[in-house]
Formats: sequence, structure tokens, C-alpha cells
Amino acid sequence: MKGDTPGAIAANRYYDPDLGLPAVKILPGEHYATGEDRVLVSVLGACIGVCLLDPECAVGGMNHFLLPDTGTRVREAHDAAGHGKLAMDQLLDALYKLGARHERLEARVFGAANLPNALLSPDAALRVVEFVHSYLDSEGIPLITEDVLGEYPRKIYFFPASGKVLLKKLKSLHNETLLQRELEYILYLKRAEVLGPYDLFQE
Repeated sequence: MKGDTPGAIAANRYYDPDLGLPAVKILPGEHYATGEDRVLVSVLGACIGVCLLDPECAVGGMNHFLLPDTGTRVREAHDAAGHGKLAMDQLLDALYKLGARHERLEARVFGAANLPNALLSPDAALRVVEFVHSYLDSEGIPLITEDVLGEYPRKIYFFPASGKVLLKKLKSLHNETLLQRELEYILYLKRAEVLGPYDLFQE
């Protein structure tokens, strides 16, 4: 079934006159899937963005998340992995509802920059990359391309109709919007750690 994910979490939609396409902006903690000819846009700092695509039926989607910065204790590491699994499972479920088949899925992965942030441990970016690799391996989803880690945030344009990705590394930020959004998201995750078991952004 073509269309957009019913009740998709990402709600920031607009028309991009330069690309000549409807666009959906994916913010921290959000995901979106579509079978329509539109572009999914995200700006990734410390967060990671996973683009999944079924090229046969041209259904694809993107998420934008970060593992809770729990340190290395076993219980906390398990909770962090649970949050990452939820973010990935939500995107998969959205794709299945639009007709994607698991055995045809392929992945493109971006982000997880090593940005200086007092609220994140030094290995936070590496941990989320390792989690995504492990998740894709366990699900048997091939990783087609990735651009992760490093010192610069990235702006991603993902075109599910073709599988094309445009990437721009942001060597200078013109405003603090990206940093503010990720700071608010990190604080949300840390508050959720204190409160205990949770389903982040579950509808």
C-alpha cells in the first residue's frame, strides 16, 4: 500500500522549491516512512540517522536518534540498547505498513559526529554507531553506504523513490538550532533514565 505512514511521528512538512518536492523534516526522536515521491531531511549532530529502503517498491524511511548516555554498567547498557531497538523497530513497522518487505531492505547510515558536549560521554557517538551495525547485522539488512563519526554535523536529504542521498557536512553553523534541539533531546533521555522504564515517543 502506497502513501505515508498513518500517524507518523515526524510532523514538520513543507515544500522544497529548490528540489521541487514535498519534504519532511526528521527531528531528534522522530521517524518517518513514505512510498511517495518526497524528500526526507534531517540535520544530524551527535545523533544518528538510519535510512531504510525497499528499492523494489520504492518505500523508504528515516529515523533520528541517540542512545541514552548511560555509561558502561550492564543494566544501563541494556536499557540504552532497548531504546535504540525501539527507534529501529518503529521505523521497520512503519515501512511494513506501506508494503516494504524485510528481505529487500537496505540501509544507509549517517551522523554520530563527535561534537563537544558536557552531557555526552566521549564514546557516545561510537556506541550508537556500533549499536546500529549490530542491529542491522542481526536483522540481516545490508549496509549500502555510511558516513559517520568525525567532527562535523551533517545535513541529509534522502529520496526514498530513488534511494538517492545528498549529504552536506556543516563546517560552520549559522545558528544554534541544531545544538539546542539535540540538547533538549539529550536532557529528555537523561530524565527518562532517572524515571525508569519507558517507551520513548511511542504512540
